[in-house]
Amino acid sequence: MAFGLAPPPSAQSAAPTGRLLEPAEWARAGIPLLRNPREVVTGLHARHLPTPLTAVVAVLDPEERLVASASFGYRDAGADGWQRRNALLGQLRRVIPHDLRRRTPVRTAVLLYCRQGEAHWTPEDGAWMWGLRDACILHGLRCGAYITLTETGWHVLGEGRSGRQPRSASPVSMPLCPGTALSDALPAAR
Repeated sequence: MAFGLAPPPSAQSAAPTGRLLEPAEWARAGIPLLRNPREVVTGLHARHLPTPLTAVVAVLDPEERLVASASFGYRDAGADGWQRRNALLGQLRRVIPHDLRRRTPVRTAVLLYCRQGEAHWTPEDGAWMWGLRDACILHGLRCGAYITLTETGWHVLGEGRSGRQPRSASPVSMPLCPGTALSDALPAAR
């Protein structure tokens, strides 16, 4: 017996979930600017050597020093921030304890996503932005910059800052699933 509360499954899969952020929404969210994005990007690139379809989530202390980071392959091309949030949250839980007992967040999470294609915003980027913001809330962190790494260089979306180096490299053989990670856990600064 149907009461008309939920659309049929075919309509549900076609309907947008709304779990992505448009560039204007991201700009209004008050994401703190990185003081030196080139240094952050260069450091994460050197540490993880990301190839296309690799995400690098990093936690920075108030002075923007790297506290912990993890890289993992992510293949799902859909634009659903919920799955990306779960992947990011899983990686954060592996490399650093949560800060939920603090009144205000002290550490900041940033995300560098290495992908193919143009440097401009895509719905996939919007899903990563939503996922990063939500994972930060659930882990007690400040939401920081979302950075794409493409063949043309790096771009901090929502800020308009970019550089030509580093840039994405050719893909290499790497496990591509949300549960697989290459991580670097540094001593947690409290």
